[in-house]
Amino acid sequence: MRHPRSDEVLVRSRFGAVSRGTEALVFAGRVPASEGERMRAPFQGGSFAFPLKYGYAVVGEVAAGPPPLLGRTVFCLHPHQDRFVVPADAVHLVPDGVPASRAVLAANMETALNIVWDAGILPGDRVAVVGGGTVGLLAAWLASGVPGTDTVLVDIDPARRAVTERLGLAFALPGAADGERDCCLHVSGSPDGLASAIELAGFEARVVEASWYGTDLVPLALGAAFHARRLTIVSSQVGHVPAGRRARWTPSRRMASALALLADPRLDALVLGETAFVDLPGAYAGILASPATLCHRIVY
Repeated sequence: MRHPRSDEVLVRSRFGAVSRGTEALVFAGRVPASEGERMRAPFQGGSFAFPLKYGYAVVGEVAAGPPPLLGRTVFCLHPHQDRFVVPADAVHLVPDGVPASRAVLAANMETALNIVWDAGILPGDRVAVVGGGTVGLLAAWLASGVPGTDTVLVDIDPARRAVTERLGLAFALPGAADGERDCCLHVSGSPDGLASAIELAGFEARVVEASWYGTDLVPLALGAAFHARRLTIVSSQVGHVPAGRRARWTPSRRMASALALLADPRLDALVLGETAFVDLPGAYAGILASPATLCHRIVY
């Protein structure tokens, strides 16, 4: 490991997180050739044709670098690695009130924050979030914090009820949630989930599609009452700050807000597994294949 230059930092990793959704698509080789450059993670090694060094959630301590950062706990969008050198402006300070073990959720929280911004949720709205993975749960948690909102998390797995309720959220299986929602956020990664979100949407409601399907084609039922209800489907993707905020919100400001939002200890409920970094190669495929996985933490 080379010594950092004056404008760089050496980070000694403490915790990381496996992102089951995106990393599973990458692991399976399901990144479209057309999206190879847009889908590159910061500091990714190699291409999607493999070999590949991928990942984007590491929390560590600055072991060498500019004095103001030395010894500080930071988050970095970096692949799974125990030590690395990056530009100093690529790391984000973890607030004092956020433990390093929870700060691994920062990338997921940043995505959830972007989704809620794209949704334009207002006080009093009736919101449905379809998909109880890490990002879906965080998006529902954020939406429920808007005053007066009625937010429900919808998932096909009844085991998701426990973690949903630990976050103080309402849970429903598909078909059991009340419809006529003002806004529906879809984050399940399944075409069936998108269909459920459309069914739950009320007249002239907005459906925010935040799932990414890689090379898969997604059938979309635009018959039935879709046009009669004048529904709107919009895309949400964390690569860009929504247009209405872009003039004031840099990605760094957005990440700082995401980290600050992790101060709530209830969010520890999202970490359902933990693996030592030295054991990760043998466990990785199993982590990605398990439908029970939410945030899986790596310990360095």
